[in-house]
Amino acid sequence: MEERGLAKGNWLERNMFRTQSRQGMPSALERIRQAARRDRRQRFTALLHHVYEIERLRVAYFALRREAAPGIDGKTWRQYGEDLQSNLEDLSERLRRGAYRAKPVRRAYIAKVGKPGELRPLGVPVLEDKIVQRATVEVLNALYEEDFVGFSYGFRPKRSPHQALDALWLGIMREKVNWVLDADIRGFFDTLEHGWLVKFTEHRVADRRVVRLIQKWLKAGVMEEGKRIQSEIGTVQGGSISPLLANIYLHYVFDLWIQQWRRTKARGDVIVVRFADDFVVGFERKEDGERLISELRERLACFGLELHSEKTRLIEFGRYAEPDRRRRGEGKPETFNFLGFTHSCGKTRKGKFIVLRQTMRRRWQTKLKEIKEELRQRMHEPIPEMGRYLRSVVAGHMRYYAVPMNAASVSNFRLAVSWIWRRVLRRRSQKARLPWTRMKRYVTRWLPQVRICHPYPWERFGVIT
Repeated sequence: MEERGLAKGNWLERNMFRTQSRQGMPSALERIRQAARRDRRQRFTALLHHVYEIERLRVAYFALRREAAPGIDGKTWRQYGEDLQSNLEDLSERLRRGAYRAKPVRRAYIAKVGKPGELRPLGVPVLEDKIVQRATVEVLNALYEEDFVGFSYGFRPKRSPHQALDALWLGIMREKVNWVLDADIRGFFDTLEHGWLVKFTEHRVADRRVVRLIQKWLKAGVMEEGKRIQSEIGTVQGGSISPLLANIYLHYVFDLWIQQWRRTKARGDVIVVRFADDFVVGFERKEDGERLISELRERLACFGLELHSEKTRLIEFGRYAEPDRRRRGEGKPETFNFLGFTHSCGKTRKGKFIVLRQTMRRRWQTKLKEIKEELRQRMHEPIPEMGRYLRSVVAGHMRYYAVPMNAASVSNFRLAVSWIWRRVLRRRSQKARLPWTRMKRYVTRWLPQVRICHPYPWERFGVIT
């Protein structure tokens, strides 16, 4: 009798069928995880054959965004999929015999979130590079997820920005934190050095073919205004491999170093939370924070990085910050921003200390400007189409920012969207009249009601740790 096929997408990660001994045999990536877990110094010599498996490349292809912009070759996701099997077989064969060549990425610029007027450079790789990068990331994640430390949350499987926010909130609430280092690495993705990155990768990856594959992407360069630009420093943001390479670089430059520093040099409690190149460090003693800033500058300089002098500051923050500053005749404790939220010292109704997390004002204003411009383009669309667009925007904003004790900010955002919508609808009318009673029906019909979408940090963080 013919056996039923496996569900789509489960082929690579499944464990092999049980043998006559009634014991399950682990999958290829699971065997890599187990080996990496057993020996933290083991170097893996045979990884590329996991990358060029046709099924793994197929899964990587279907994981890409369908409507993503094409690279310099102009080939879209749908065009590549018209003859998918032969294209994947050809790509797999070129990877196997070392004939694969990375192509330059197309430079594009997007506005920085919360920073009007500033542009962030992004790279758009060609479709085949996206496929191979995603397959490589899947294989290397099986190895490096056993090495990365617990306080690193950026761009890792089964980790999210809200887990980093929960960890920071609980660290400040439960540990002896009186000072917070709000730090920023100047142009991290543009300044990391290729030589050091290759050395860090070779600590675990002894397969020269995989290392050369990474080097091909680093040296592919950028195509801008018809000119190819190459550099020995920096990695282009936009590819699937860039976040993993950034985590590998900072794992050796920052994570392992600060883990040892707080065990051997800190005199008080120290907490650390890192999301990609953004990190926050909490201290019990001010002198620990001052010493860390000085030593961290020297540490980063050894690897071509530097702290942003204007955006790096040590502030008094914690349960004793407000009474201590009041006793010295100083103002309220300063605030700091992390992952889209402004963190400040607050009190509960019973007068106990609590960390308040509110939507960053700059993020709030920038999003409203984007909505205003978009509605001007949609001014003459029917009400239902405008309503569906605004519903998706408000729902997305709420899914990220609706954390406990931030309902007022989310409600104000929904109200501001309503006023912008009403202003646009009035402009397209000759009478310029739209009673609020009628507008209220539109708002009730299309804009979702505000609700808290996230539990308190101790509830979620307690489950995953």
